[in-house]
Amino acid sequence: MSTKTQLAVIGGGPGGYVAAFVAADRGMQVTLIDRNANPGGVCLHIGCIPSKALLHVAKLIRETREAEHWGVTFGKPKIDLDKLREYKDSVVNKLTGGTAQLSKMRKINYLRGTAAFVNSSTVKVDLVEGGTEEINFEHAILATGSEPARIPGLPYESGKVWDSTGALALETIPEKLLVIGGGYIGLELGSVYSALGSKVSVVEMMPGILPGADRDMVRVLQKSLENSFEKILVSTKVISVTESGKKLKVKFEGEGISDNEQEFDRVLVSVGRKPVTKGLGLENTKVVVNEKGFVSVDDKCQTDDQSIYAIGDIVGGAMLAHKASAEGKVAVEAIAGHKVAFEPNAIPAVVFTDPELAWTGLSETEAKEKGINVEVTRFPWTAGSRAVTIDRTDGLTKLIVDPETNRVLGMGVVGAGAGELIAEGTLAVEMAALAEDVAKTIHPHPTLSETVMESAELALGSSPHLFRPKRK
Repeated sequence: MSTKTQLAVIGGGPGGYVAAFVAADRGMQVTLIDRNANPGGVCLHIGCIPSKALLHVAKLIRETREAEHWGVTFGKPKIDLDKLREYKDSVVNKLTGGTAQLSKMRKINYLRGTAAFVNSSTVKVDLVEGGTEEINFEHAILATGSEPARIPGLPYESGKVWDSTGALALETIPEKLLVIGGGYIGLELGSVYSALGSKVSVVEMMPGILPGADRDMVRVLQKSLENSFEKILVSTKVISVTESGKKLKVKFEGEGISDNEQEFDRVLVSVGRKPVTKGLGLENTKVVVNEKGFVSVDDKCQTDDQSIYAIGDIVGGAMLAHKASAEGKVAVEAIAGHKVAFEPNAIPAVVFTDPELAWTGLSETEAKEKGINVEVTRFPWTAGSRAVTIDRTDGLTKLIVDPETNRVLGMGVVGAGAGELIAEGTLAVEMAALAEDVAKTIHPHPTLSETVMESAELALGSSPHLFRPKRK
């Protein structure tokens, strides 16, 4: 069977389905190809959405424990794992059901299957229900995303070694869990299992967790994690993981390791993600894959093959859902013949731990590495009235400002709701706002957003709620 379409979108994640929807709204005839029953990709099915649902539960458990400080006592939480799993799945089903409905309303041809290029104008789709279908297209957008990277030699076949997908399945709550990798996925899922009752240890081969984030913000988060995790081991490598009865025996090598061999019930491997390009038949096109395994594109998200575009995790850069969605919109606009380019000044990143950690634009670390002269202002949440009222003074808001022009170049936040606050910083960077613009924008009181205003006021010299002696 052969079908013609104006646009074939391969991959139904936040990059692919957004591109398909935007293209359909522009009047294009669209075919969207993905193996899942409904659009959503890794993010909605086995990534961002289920993990955030579980992190919400973890936050609730933590707050019930902390409520004793406020004079309110709850009993010990009883975890109904089946019901928790049902809740997580219901969130996924509700959202993916919504994308399916939106796809039908736009009259998008949705095919469940795996696509491979026959040439630069044709893909062959192996359908999930059996059989094949050939799609002849004018343009195609590759949006196949990424998958968890694996450490060779680990006993994955035992079922005791998890990747992020395995951890989100909630098959059991292990007594002792080791998380290999101190990045955002490992810390988020470690936080979930810690709240559910697991004794969680994290091992990171770099000198600190979250290697890409500014150390002053990471210190705030790490202090909190040290209270909920058993151990955080940095500058440490896992040498081997072997089965030992019902346990996993793990050997370590690194600084300050008193016990080089320890046993765990489960091991979660969270050492990054890699692009999914295998089996796509790219060799039958002019698409170029670089030495790191990512598809090469220009600022319009166009590959070396003029009829094929690529977006999201497979093109590298920030492997984030919202970046993929933004690229999808640019690709569609380019296909429609408009003069566009993907050139954001800021892409926000959020670690949904408790407290949350977020940053956008130029970071202090990046400024130092590139030799860029910046002024950094920090407003501690101990001086924020809203933070005090909710007993969440474990926070910090910082602005990165150009000392000559006072232009806002970046922002970082660690604290409750940091993921929401960071949007203001992203807008400030994109709009080339000055610290004065942010400082003179009236923020509602009492809110956490006031910490953004007050950090901007510090860049201008002073803040009403933070005293800094004047320099002589």
